[in-house]
Amino acid sequence: MSGAPVTERYAFVRDELDRLRESGLYNEVPSLGGPQGAWIEVDGRRVLNMCSNNYLGFANDPRLLDAARRALADFGIGPGAVRSIAGTMDLHGELERKLAEFKGAEAALSLQSGFLANQATVPNIVTQREDAVFTDELNHASIIDAVRLTKAQRFIYKHNDADDLGAKLREGKDARRKLVITDGVFSMDGDIAPLDRIVDLAEEHGALTMVDDAHGEGVLGEGGRGIVNHFGLEGRVDFEIGTLSKAFGVVGGFIAGKRDLIEYLVQKARPFLFSSALTPPDVAASIAAVEILSGGGDEVKRLWRNADHFKKEMGRLGFDTGVTETPITPVMLGEAALAQGFSRRLFERGVFAKSIGFPTVPKGKARIRVMNTAAHSAEDLELALEAFEAVGKEQGVI
Repeated sequence: MSGAPVTERYAFVRDELDRLRESGLYNEVPSLGGPQGAWIEVDGRRVLNMCSNNYLGFANDPRLLDAARRALADFGIGPGAVRSIAGTMDLHGELERKLAEFKGAEAALSLQSGFLANQATVPNIVTQREDAVFTDELNHASIIDAVRLTKAQRFIYKHNDADDLGAKLREGKDARRKLVITDGVFSMDGDIAPLDRIVDLAEEHGALTMVDDAHGEGVLGEGGRGIVNHFGLEGRVDFEIGTLSKAFGVVGGFIAGKRDLIEYLVQKARPFLFSSALTPPDVAASIAAVEILSGGGDEVKRLWRNADHFKKEMGRLGFDTGVTETPITPVMLGEAALAQGFSRRLFERGVFAKSIGFPTVPKGKARIRVMNTAAHSAEDLELALEAFEAVGKEQGVI
């Protein structure tokens, strides 16, 4: 056999893995031994969970489990086809109708993930070099990847800076089509996009607007209806991208908007046309989550009470929690090695809170990202605060 030995061909892989370990950026992937919740089993140990996106505690909610079991009995385990051939079941239509009603939109389209919902939208709206996309510099990786799939001109505006967005829109004023994209809630810092000003600017410059509300669904707005509801912008945002895998507790994504735009994506979007549909149990559980939230939103209120208490106490202890405006609470530590060590010491004290470093966040801005949920009790939060205080003093952070 000719060519370099396998050990030489893979040398770059080993070198990069060694570099990641040495720099504190190697990502250890934990394994859960049971259902998601306030308390979970991680690598064989029961710990307090402070880093999942299970905002409302729905991931193991009996009402969602019952809905999934019924769908399993009635529709089977999998769809067996893409949506456009033989994979669309009655459940999919029901979910999309209820999502549209919940979001105050004309129509909705469900997909396999929020990541794919972005990829289904961007390349089909701005398609040519004569088009332009205007995107926040801290937008999620799924938006970045979706933008990479289009030939359109790219204008990256300063984070949450409407004045800079306005300048970029004037710079790209001659584009054939224009699309402004922002996260609703930024997942690493917990701050909220100034969507009201963004929409005003987009309308002024004849641009379409798209918001990825992955961390706003079930969190912001009346009963968790999201950032568009939070700002009272129903009917003025062209594409609302949502996820079913965070506050809704299941898996999947969706796009909500005007009926014509959704119909257009049904005809054009590759994740819809070329990948199998969501499974019946997932769809049924998602329907149950939407129905629960449509009924009042008590879980959303409990989430915010817990988050407000935790953030207040962390500030009193002397921790830097950045610019968060939501239940996402970044505990800013700076260097990746410090954040990893901090996370390990928390785990030894029975608190599971993962460190986040580059490339998820910029170099020098490593952190522990705490995710408060409605599933946490007052006693849970006090235990977490005690652990953070002890480790913070031990590490010289506070």
